[in-house]
Amino acid sequence: MRIRIVDAFTDQPFSGNPAGVLLLDSFPDDAWLQKVAAEVNLSETAFAHPLPAGGEADWALRWFTPTTEVDMCGHATLATAHVLHTTGTAGGTVRFAARCGILITTAEADGTITMDFPTSSLTPIPVPKGLEKALGAEIVAVHDTADHIGDLLVELRDETTVRSLTPDFAALKVLSSRGVIATAAAERPDSGYDFVSRGFFPAVGIDEDPVTGSAHTALAPYWSARFGREELTGFQGGARTGLVRTRLNGDRTLLNGHAVTVVEGDLRA
Repeated sequence: MRIRIVDAFTDQPFSGNPAGVLLLDSFPDDAWLQKVAAEVNLSETAFAHPLPAGGEADWALRWFTPTTEVDMCGHATLATAHVLHTTGTAGGTVRFAARCGILITTAEADGTITMDFPTSSLTPIPVPKGLEKALGAEIVAVHDTADHIGDLLVELRDETTVRSLTPDFAALKVLSSRGVIATAAAERPDSGYDFVSRGFFPAVGIDEDPVTGSAHTALAPYWSARFGREELTGFQGGARTGLVRTRLNGDRTLLNGHAVTVVEGDLRA
């Protein structure tokens, strides 16, 4: 079977967030899927297979980190849609059935893909004990996110602080069910983005995820409320970076970005 590695939320190879993608006839047992994801050893590997015509979705979609299955993943969904479109397997709009519900992707005329995801809820909470020490930075505010994400959204003082973080991953591992999203407003109005973020997910085997699409279902409503605008652009990453364009649409968040295939080969397992 063909296996691909796609860099998501970028139009340049070796940037953005890489995801493994396998298109299957059906899902094998979970243990096999997990072994493949561990072998690929990226933050997520996506597995998809076509569904019968006439249903509410066109493809079934699952995502695995090297250690566990997750409920929602943005960049691997973008990568999967990119593979479907660039191989001619699907065109236009594709509906995916996933753990978090029906996700819809649309190929745009400019080569980008727009994804329709559920908007995360945001619940303000006190700063958890040990979080400032684990991040190594003073915290402005903390919000808990929806169940399908399970992250702590943490606002820090400024962009420089976010970019310079060197967290204690072992300490962060026990502070949330999935991860910690550190964020701040962009420092320069001419930067081409409105806010920055970095995502740390040691609880699911990923110390830092370069560009986390699902996190932007929480970042979008958070910063849209702050700026009073429905459409924003987020910049995420440490060593690897990417841009996510967001638009609030009621209880849904639209995420838009490029993707590029960098590796294609045969899986012989």
